[in-house]
This record gives sequence, structure tokens and C-alpha cells, in this order.
Amino acid sequence: MSAAPKFKNNVKISERHGAGEWKLEKLALLALMPLGLWVLSTGFSLAGADYGTIVAWFGNTLNAGLLAVTAAVFFLFAGLAWKVIIEDYIPAASRSPLILVSNLVFLVLAAASVFFIVRLALGSAPLPAGV
Repeated sequence: MSAAPKFKNNVKISERHGAGEWKLEKLALLALMPLGLWVLSTGFSLAGADYGTIVAWFGNTLNAGLLAVTAAVFFLFAGLAWKVIIEDYIPAASRSPLILVSNLVFLVLAAASVFFIVRLALGSAPLPAGV
């Protein structure tokens, strides 16, 4: 026999973990706002710059670090957003595999982004020649 649903201020209290994910999504968005403005201003300032200038920009530890954090937070936010979309619009039988694939895709994208940012920051080419 299941317990009756609990209410607070005439609103059903969720028995799931959605509130924590909602807070994490809002914190990620809050972090993305200044980071996004920084990326936008950097893009405008580096527009038309030569290769050496771009490599020097990536060589700056602060720039590379902020860009890596921006990529990681962006893919965290995107992964949480897609999870919500899948939960809201996909039938229950298909949800778990799609959420797993979505999480895996965003994890790979985040890891690849950070990997290539670190390679550029260390002065390496993004990919070896011929690849």
C-alpha cells in the first residue's frame, strides 16, 4: 500500500531528485552568463587575428583555464537541458537509454573540448599533421 502524496502549500512535493538537478541547472546558467560575455568579447577582440596571436592567447593560463571551465559548464548545462527534454517528451520505455546516450555524448564533447584547449595552451597543434 503506497503512502498518500505529501503536499506543502497545496503543491505536491516531488519524491524524486528533480529539485537538485534544477538548482544545478540554474547555477550552471548563472556561471555561463559572465563566461558567455567573456567568450563573446574575446571572439570580437580576436576576430581577424593571425595564427600567432591566437596561439599566444591560448598560451595564457588564465584564458585557457576560463575557456576550459566555460566548455565544461556549457556541456553540463546542455546535458541537463537535454535530460529534461527527454524526460518531458519521450515515452517512459525509451527514456533511460536516451538519457544514457545523451549524457555520454555531452561527456565526450566536454572531455574533447578540454583536451584540445589544454593542447593549444601547451603549444601543441590541435591534431597531429596528416590527421
